Amino acid sequence: MNNRPSAINFFIVGLPLGLVCAIGFSIWLFTKSNDPAQQESERKFAQTVSVDSLSDDLRKLTTLIPDRHIGTATTAKNLTRAAAMIDGSLGPSNTGYQTHRLPGPAEWPLLTVTLEGKNNNAAPVWIVTAYDTRPATTEETSSAALAATLAAARALAAESPDRPIHFSFLPHANDPDSPVIETANLLRQQIAGHPNPHALLCIHSIGASDFLAIASRETSAAPLSLIDGLGQSVGAEAICLTDDTDLASILFEMNLPAVLVATQSTDNPRPQTLAGATNRLVTLILRCAKAP
Repeated sequence: MNNRPSAINFFIVGLPLGLVCAIGFSIWLFTKSNDPAQQESERKFAQTVSVDSLSDDLRKLTTLIPDRHIGTATTAKNLTRAAAMIDGSLGPSNTGYQTHRLPGPAEWPLLTVTLEGKNNNAAPVWIVTAYDTRPATTEETSSAALAATLAAARALAAESPDRPIHFSFLPHANDPDSPVIETANLLRQQIAGHPNPHALLCIHSIGASDFLAIASRETSAAPLSLIDGLGQSVGAEAICLTDDTDLASILFEMNLPAVLVATQSTDNPRPQTLAGATNRLVTLILRCAKAP
């Protein structure tokens, strides 16, 4: 018969068991904190907007994978290569974002990376651009817009904005023969899974000027009052909002406060000019992400 007090039994059995559990938990914490993969996924590496980096991205987009649309097997493959470039540039091994891939209406995904905000329940800022190009054209503004958006995402990676910032890259927006409406609708559904957007910037054609021009049919859109010193708010007819086929117009028709961000179109964007416009874009994004 066991006459030992229950307290003694507890210390004999419970205390060693508790020590084992505590040691195991400590080992787990130590392993987690020293796991390179875990640390890599949580660390972001900001990169200042630079002429050299933009030149390199422009070279890749205009020389190595210049035609990106569904027209031929070669141009379709370039779409796939562009998606891989975005993922590689912004992903854990480089900038440190986690890339969310949303299956698109064809075989190419919508790619989104998110910069967490101090208040992730706040109305977010969305930065949207496309990684396709128009067929049968030498215009490089879509490539410049993509390069500028990538550079902005890298430049902001270490920031801690008041609001979350989502960078979304669409496979179909420039090529009129691609599923543009279906792609925009998928983006709309993705946006609907978050609080209503505080700002939605559609990066369209950048590179002809250091200064930005922004336009929207949503007259109360927040960015329109935040452009001072960075460029100007212009009439909707001034930059591509005339035929309702640009991404900003399509999203506006879907009841989203889309604002088109551009300079004038150019067939040969200069990296120096593009860098100036990109730095202003970064400032505009930060202004949009500031509370309240």
